[in-house]
Amino acid sequence: MTTTRLTGSFEQIIYGPKGSVEGLLLSVDDAIVQLVIAKEDENNATLAASLAAGQTLVVSTLELPPSSKGPGEHRVLALRKITRIDGATPAKSASRPSGYTGRIARFNYARHGAPNGYVLDSGDFIHVRPDGFAKLKLRIGDSVTAEGDAHFLATGGGWAVDARSVKRTRLK
Repeated sequence: MTTTRLTGSFEQIIYGPKGSVEGLLLSVDDAIVQLVIAKEDENNATLAASLAAGQTLVVSTLELPPSSKGPGEHRVLALRKITRIDGATPAKSASRPSGYTGRIARFNYARHGAPNGYVLDSGDFIHVRPDGFAKLKLRIGDSVTAEGDAHFLATGGGWAVDARSVKRTRLK
């Protein structure tokens, strides 16, 4: 596989069928290049979701084999890393917040119907599992601060947080 370094202008995000960030379009020398983000690459997906149209990116890419579905409208490469945004190195902390705060707007429920978390007025979903929900005894309107690993919500506008702690109560 050949590694390529490209510089271009960010055009737009490419979404997957369920709303996840699958890639982005970059304008390079007046041609559009599609950069595909691996499903497990949450860092690049989160960083791509924070970009604004027109920002200058420097990226490291890999060539992809031809698609079995035939040729596309433009060149398609695999995104390895976004190395520069408008001349600056992207900060790791810029890609995701360190804490998640807000007021509980509604409860979330597991497939079997048990409450398993909170949706905050900030748009974040704090997942605490049914046992964590029972332990915390929080109500709608309560103020919440949570820590944990997060993934960009497929619907956008917030984070799905697998909470380690909520209001300083350790869950794991």
